[in-house]
Amino acid sequence: MASAAPALTRTETDSLGSMEIPVDAYWGIHTARADANFPITKRPISVYPDLVIALAMVKQASARANRQIGVLDPERADLIDRAAQRVIDGEFHEQFTVGVIQGGAGTSTNMNANEVITNIALEMAGREKGDYAFLSPIDHTNRSQSTNDVYPTAVKIGLSLTLRSLLEELDLLRLSFLAKSREFHDVLKVGRTQLQDAVPMTLGQEFHGFASTLGFDHTRLTENASLMFEINMGATAIGTGITTHPDYAPAVLKHLREITSLDLKTSADLVEATSDTGSFMSFSSTLKRNAMKLSKICNDLRLLSSGPQAGFGEINLPAMQAGSSIMPGKVNPVIPEVVNQVAFAVAGADMTVTMAAEAGQLQLNAFEPVIAHSIFQSITWMRQAMWTLRVNCVDGITANRDRLGAMVGASVGVITALTPFIGYAAAAALAKTALLTNRNVADLVVEAGLMSRDEVTKQLSPARLSGLEAITAAIPVITPEDLVEI
Repeated sequence: MASAAPALTRTETDSLGSMEIPVDAYWGIHTARADANFPITKRPISVYPDLVIALAMVKQASARANRQIGVLDPERADLIDRAAQRVIDGEFHEQFTVGVIQGGAGTSTNMNANEVITNIALEMAGREKGDYAFLSPIDHTNRSQSTNDVYPTAVKIGLSLTLRSLLEELDLLRLSFLAKSREFHDVLKVGRTQLQDAVPMTLGQEFHGFASTLGFDHTRLTENASLMFEINMGATAIGTGITTHPDYAPAVLKHLREITSLDLKTSADLVEATSDTGSFMSFSSTLKRNAMKLSKICNDLRLLSSGPQAGFGEINLPAMQAGSSIMPGKVNPVIPEVVNQVAFAVAGADMTVTMAAEAGQLQLNAFEPVIAHSIFQSITWMRQAMWTLRVNCVDGITANRDRLGAMVGASVGVITALTPFIGYAAAAALAKTALLTNRNVADLVVEAGLMSRDEVTKQLSPARLSGLEAITAAIPVITPEDLVEI
């Protein structure tokens, strides 16, 4: 007699009824219902590994706290603890299948974590998946918890973990611009305001400005990271701590701090903390600030490299791919362009976070999943955009030194450096003459008898024009009577 084929499913039951679950799945009925209900983005929460790790950290800390205060027996607590550690170590992430955007304020995400960790623990104990009489996703893995404290806490921890990699990439990009500023320290160019010729500067100064602004953003993001350190574990449903032991909140905080190495603290008002999403808004706004400044830098890179013949043509961006299906030889600034688009998406995500934060009602904000998704996506895309900008663009930028030198030599704007010596009125008249006659400014100043050739040459030296050398010479006062007719 042939042996019976192994079962392909197991039966799980919840308050709505029963469902058949694939026998090899670590998730269970609550996850299955969520997968059916929210086929929206086709992006599971596992696309954000740090969120999955953070969920496991919360479950691990809760198991340790529950064991410490005596509401969970050592055997079950240890199984949950060890199962969660495996998720933290990177295993089973593909089992976190619920969509990133979901109804229920994150309940589906919490239950997905509860079920996966529980079934890993059951398997480690030599039991069948779904043997919830021995170890329950709700009664044991979710003991002393609610989605309403687990989910926002996990999101904050996950964002803190993800931010580390963003800050690392941001600093690498800053250093890349700083290296270019040193390479171009002696390359004189014409500065511009309102897209009109202004006064000379060096290309190194321009790139140093890019590096500095990214450094300021690094500081702002680091400061705002502390907003993620206030958590509401122990609040359970609405902040009153119902179903928890009085010692649970301090115990779970202690273990979470040890597990995450983050300077976490429990909110002083758990009711307020459970309903408020202000920290996410502030954090998202800072990300948008960084994205907008990065986009402005990319705008400048595209302008400075425009041409190569009929544009600014001051710098060359690395040629990364053919730029046209019809125009032979055309190469486009595709790397700055893609970073611009990421910045636009980050700005849109920030608006989503703002609207979702405002839409919260009474004791809970039901829209935290889209808040979490928006911020995780912004960090992920920005980190990758910074990487490609650094590796595929900034590191390979070169300067068109001859073109820059020629533009400075022909620039009327250099006369600004001489106004302390010849006066504004004379300088304006000479500038007008230079534009009309296409004459060299220095020659006109000497011919007008306002300064000697040596003095003009000295004051129009690259170091002085760019402000890299302090002007120490005495500045004479020029009166209208001193002027030779121009």
